[in-house]
Amino acid sequence: MIMSNTHKARLERWVTGSTNRWRLPKQPFSGDLLSLSQMCKALSIDFEEALRNPGRLCISQIQKFFFENFKNKDIQSGEADVILCLGFKWELHQPQLFQSETLAKLYLKALAQGTTHPLRELEELLRAQSPKKTKEKSPAKRIIISLKINDPLVTKVAFATALKNLYMSEVEINLEDVLGVLASAHILQFSGLFQRCVDVMIARLKPSTMKKFCEAGCKYKEEQLTTGCEKWLEMNLVPLVGTQIHLHKIPQDLLHKVLKSPRLFTFSEFHLLKTMLLWVFLQLNYKIQAIPTYETVMTFFKSFPENCCFLDRDKGQSLRPLFLCLRLHGITKGKDLEVLQHINFFPESWLDQVTANHYHALENGGDMVHLKDLNTQAVRFGLLFNQENTTYSETIALYGFFFKIKGLKHDTTSYSFYMQRIKHTDLESPSAVYEHNPVSLRVARLVKYEIRAEALVDGKWQEFRTNQIKQKFGLTTSSCKSHTLKIQTVGIPIYVSFAFIFPAS
Repeated sequence: MIMSNTHKARLERWVTGSTNRWRLPKQPFSGDLLSLSQMCKALSIDFEEALRNPGRLCISQIQKFFFENFKNKDIQSGEADVILCLGFKWELHQPQLFQSETLAKLYLKALAQGTTHPLRELEELLRAQSPKKTKEKSPAKRIIISLKINDPLVTKVAFATALKNLYMSEVEINLEDVLGVLASAHILQFSGLFQRCVDVMIARLKPSTMKKFCEAGCKYKEEQLTTGCEKWLEMNLVPLVGTQIHLHKIPQDLLHKVLKSPRLFTFSEFHLLKTMLLWVFLQLNYKIQAIPTYETVMTFFKSFPENCCFLDRDKGQSLRPLFLCLRLHGITKGKDLEVLQHINFFPESWLDQVTANHYHALENGGDMVHLKDLNTQAVRFGLLFNQENTTYSETIALYGFFFKIKGLKHDTTSYSFYMQRIKHTDLESPSAVYEHNPVSLRVARLVKYEIRAEALVDGKWQEFRTNQIKQKFGLTTSSCKSHTLKIQTVGIPIYVSFAFIFPAS
């Protein structure tokens, strides 16, 4: 419907509560006001039956009818059809009322209970409201309905915003009010507004809102919102949430689900471990208001008596499922393995298995015979490609083999990502590499790998990936480079994951 600036201003005053009476702009239409009974006839609906059993009425049919008949009508002047009592009095009109299934059913129920001849009384009501009889028009009899709300998320401003959306299709939803508006839309059964709230929440997720939005998705059984929160956390657990105090708000069941996901982004397996240790630290020290240093976290876990590791203690046993999701076999740097040994966090049997796997791989030229499934066992490394990057690379070392994972920006929307084997003599600081890593003299290395890239665009994740590829990497120009993942996206940042295994060769 077309709305004048005067009516828009009146709506703004109404939604902000600057008037004592909560009245929407008067809402009639050019020509006679359409009779609800006539509308029922047009839709082949038994009007009397609809009043007797409003719960069985297909409200969506009526919503579609009103939309098609009044989408281009002007809002002029006229009296409201319904007064909604909810602490305040809210004046509403019939076409807008029927956008809400809850209000529509309350209206029909009140109409049926208020008279023994509902059809006759309704038509008298509509004739009294007709603009053609303005000279001798008597005061219209209004239907009064009431609604009880027990949801603590619903505020006065949020509910007013929801009702305002009955009249205006593009009302801005503020991030600080969106939970309340979502709850109001759920109570009103206002599906269009509910979906708008879900879209806003998914598009504007951040560490401080993630937990509340995910809880709302579970509360209202909105799978799109719940899934959107999970996908966002899969990408941002390590690079973003893991650097802020909001990490402590992530519930254990959600964290467990994210850790099991093959989409989980991390810079390395050790980065993920550090994020998880920080999460445990914050659960045990919940009064801390600022993110602690890495050294503080390490010192805390080293302080436990050596006779029993943390995961074997009462506080730690319930957390074991989380740490079973980690790929400790992917932590291969000598100094990182020393951290595993010294923090007294993991059972000795876990560490013995990690050590045994490393020795076996080193003795067999890097072959990871204990690893089979790329989705659940591969060693992961990641690049976070930001707006300022035109080229970005990281060097990784694994069992004496060295690779460079690299991203290139070709224009505003075109990117390519690949990995390349390099000689240990071509490293920027060879001496540092020799100190902490072995060097393999094998000419060729068989690698099973996959490259993935994801970016968020308009609240939806774009996913790009290569196939799972087996390739022999040599040291010559023709054999050292992987397949290239080429993508087109406007999303920033781009989360790029490199997952690989060294199969037996």
